Amino acid sequence: MSRYEEIVIATRNPGKLREITAILKSSPIKFLSLLDFPKIPEIIEDGITFAENAQKKAMVISELTGRFALADDSGLCVEALQGKPGIFSSRFAGENATDEERCQKLLRQLQGIPLTQRKAAFVCAIAIASPQGKVQVVEGKCSGLISLSPRGTHGFGFDPIFLLPKLGKTMAELTPEEKNKISHRARALRKIKKLLPAFLTSSCQNK
Repeated sequence: MSRYEEIVIATRNPGKLREITAILKSSPIKFLSLLDFPKIPEIIEDGITFAENAQKKAMVISELTGRFALADDSGLCVEALQGKPGIFSSRFAGENATDEERCQKLLRQLQGIPLTQRKAAFVCAIAIASPQGKVQVVEGKCSGLISLSPRGTHGFGFDPIFLLPKLGKTMAELTPEEKNKISHRARALRKIKKLLPAFLTSSCQNK
C-alpha cells in the first residue's frame, strides 16, 4: 500500500481516534495516527477559529509524514460564557487537567444559572490535507444544554455535562453508536466522507 493510500489522523487521543475511524472505516483507506509517528511534536494551535487550527494541523502533519492527513479542532461554546471555552476547551482548566477537572470548572462557572439558560454547542472543524498542499475544511455542530451535574460513563471531554434535551440524556449516557449518529464530530466527518474520494483522486492525479 502506497503512502497515498494512507491517511494520518492527527491525534493521540484514543477516544477521538475510535470515533473518527468508526465513521470512516467503510472507506478502503488505511488509517494511521500520531501514535504511529512518535517523533512528531505537538502542533501549536495558534489560530483564532476551530477551522484555522484544524487546517494548520492537517497541513503540518501531511508535510511531515508525506501522507494525507486529517485533523480536527473541536470544543464547547457556552452562551452564558460568551462562547467560552471555545478553542481553548482542551486547556480550559490548565494544560494537564483531567476531563473531570474541566467539567467541574465549567459547572462552577455556571453555578446559580438555571438549566434553561445554559445553552451550549459542541463545534467541530475537520480538515483534510494532501502532500501537495491541497486542503479542505468542513464543520459540524451539535446543540444542547450544560447539565447541573455530570451523568454517564461513555465518551470523553465535556460529554458527561452536555445534555441533549430531546433525548433526556447527556452525551456520556449515549452508546458510542448513538453518539456517532448525532455528535458534532460525526456530522463533520460525514461531510468529509462524502468529499474524500474526489479529494484523494484529484490529489493523487497531481502528484
